[in-house]
Amino acid sequence: MAIKYIAEPFRIKSVEPIKILSREEREQRIEEAKYNLFGIKGEDVYIDLLTDSGTGAMSVEQWAGIMRGDEAYAGASSYFKLRDAGIDIFGYEYIQPVHQGRAAEKVLFPTFLSEGKYAISNMFFDTTRAHVELAGARAIDCVVEEAKDPSIRSPFKGNMDVEKMKLIIDEYGPENIGLVVMTITNNSAGGQPVSMQNMREVSEICKKHNIPLDIDAARYAENAFFIKQREEECRNMSIKEIITKMFSYGDMFTMSAKKDTIVNMGGLIGVKDGNSPLILKIKANCISYEGFYTYGGLAGRDLEALAIGLYEGIDESYLAYRIGQSEYIAARLDEAGIQYQAPVGGHGVFVDAQSMFPHIPYIEYPGQVLAIELYKEAGIRTCDIGSYMLGNDPDTKEQLKADFEFTRLAIPRRVYTQAHLDVVVDALIAIKERAHEIKRGYKISWEPPILRHFQASLEPIVEVCTVNTEKEDELVSI
Repeated sequence: MAIKYIAEPFRIKSVEPIKILSREEREQRIEEAKYNLFGIKGEDVYIDLLTDSGTGAMSVEQWAGIMRGDEAYAGASSYFKLRDAGIDIFGYEYIQPVHQGRAAEKVLFPTFLSEGKYAISNMFFDTTRAHVELAGARAIDCVVEEAKDPSIRSPFKGNMDVEKMKLIIDEYGPENIGLVVMTITNNSAGGQPVSMQNMREVSEICKKHNIPLDIDAARYAENAFFIKQREEECRNMSIKEIITKMFSYGDMFTMSAKKDTIVNMGGLIGVKDGNSPLILKIKANCISYEGFYTYGGLAGRDLEALAIGLYEGIDESYLAYRIGQSEYIAARLDEAGIQYQAPVGGHGVFVDAQSMFPHIPYIEYPGQVLAIELYKEAGIRTCDIGSYMLGNDPDTKEQLKADFEFTRLAIPRRVYTQAHLDVVVDALIAIKERAHEIKRGYKISWEPPILRHFQASLEPIVEVCTVNTEKEDELVSI
């Protein structure tokens, strides 16, 4: 194996016992959950890779900060620590806490988006796409073409296709483009990074057409680490310097702080210009939806832990270990001949479920098939990033076909060891060996009108061989 596991740059000081159910018990649990991984109790999961959002382990300094948190309703000292950290790292003059990333979108997006407007992104994640649509606008993905082929090893597969972006602006008119969103790293494309050069080019186009540029910054530190490794102009810069430079090209950012700042709850909005009239709108929306703007739906202790996590998340030795976990899994998958979005992304490994189940069509959700099989095989909970998650067209209500059919192995920060990762890979190898035996996928028996993959009920499509005395045996799908 080419990649050696990078040892953890920390000691383990506290442990949380987990249990392992039998295969029979796991099959019962997934059936009771109506084949939706979000419906399974956390206590019934052995290795939980459903998401890296809010599932990381906080440090001793963050736990100490929890005790120091100032719970004043307005103007808490913990807020000013967070504000100062945000200004220092991102170079933005206004920092607004909120309780998580989708809250940031709820507060910010309606100020730019409404019916008849469009938002362009290198690729929207499902919750961000939902907030575009809830504001009445329509979301347009514009990721580079090489991202759509998992086998192509390109260094920045998360980039915006700038030529396509220009054509879209010309087609709809710049006055109808309410917002451009650059997602770093590009989650839906497999956790793939965005280059400094690409961010600069997108910024120039936005400025030319007077279109506001928002950075979806959930995994800003991982993106900066990839830039330092792969982009010559930034090779001798620190992670913090790379982040400050990259954010200089945006007008604002929205962030789920539950990822790269390693907290269990929290989010941020940043505005570069401290005199922007946008700030008053953000404060008004925040007071209405989140609470007073100096706490934004968070307790003082959360603000304190977030301020500390902003710095811990940009530590280079930590990031080398963090990205190294995904690279270790990828190296083992290469040996086993299991395809994934390559090169591996930051926060996890996106396994190519369509490659593993080429006979299962997108309307039967191969990404969900693999997720269910991983739970049955070893109690591993993962998430579909494919047509099942993408959902239906908001206008025609017809099932959309995703560019990828991935099963995402999202790795929580500072939680699992090399032995846990080996269990995951061994389970994937076992499923690959019997993949031909899994003939059909799943169909949806009930779904909500939006963000269905959190709540939808599914059932397996069963093939039954029936006998007809007048005709040959026919294969009937139920």
